[in-house]
Amino acid sequence: MRPLHPIEPVHPIEPVHPIETESYRILAGRIDLSGWPEGPRAVVARVIHATADVDFATSLVVDEAAVAAGVAALRAGAVVVADVEMTRAAVSGLAAACYLKEVPGLPLEDGLLTRTAAAMRLAAARHPQGAVFAIGCAPTALFELVRLAEAGEVAPALVVGLPVGFVGAAEAKEALRRSGLPAVSNAGEKGGSAAAGAAVNALVRLAADPDAGGFPH
Repeated sequence: MRPLHPIEPVHPIEPVHPIETESYRILAGRIDLSGWPEGPRAVVARVIHATADVDFATSLVVDEAAVAAGVAALRAGAVVVADVEMTRAAVSGLAAACYLKEVPGLPLEDGLLTRTAAAMRLAAARHPQGAVFAIGCAPTALFELVRLAEAGEVAPALVVGLPVGFVGAAEAKEALRRSGLPAVSNAGEKGGSAAAGAAVNALVRLAADPDAGGFPH
């Protein structure tokens, strides 16, 4: 079955707005990210830029292998799947898919607690190999994606797991890290659609222009 939102190839990034350039200048004055390798640094900087939260400099968990996996997948035209429409809308530089609207209303069956978890099950069935999953809202969606991966029902190229909330968010991200899946996550309750979208956007920039390092230029 074809995805609800056809995925376009990565295309050249639009010129950087002066406000974005100034934001990065301020960011550089607030926190030193020079200790991060180049690819992960681009992800961390863009998440901080999108959230104005420098705590992500110490809470984000992202390594060079995860960045390389995400960039390679995007260059190959991988589908980007978002947990909710807000996360989908936060992704720029390519079209992302969200299957939440295709999930019928509650009550749910088969042990699923939320519609976002059911949407992950649908997304995994449609994209069992090589998709980039971006989860910025729902911990239950991330728990379900990890469960599906452990059951061998889906093999993501990368999981950007940055759900937010007091109930289950930290635990879902910890489960993602334990799973061994290529991942971008953070420790703790913070996260959100803007953060998840920003992480994907950094990878999109790296895929489109590796010489830019994911930063304004």
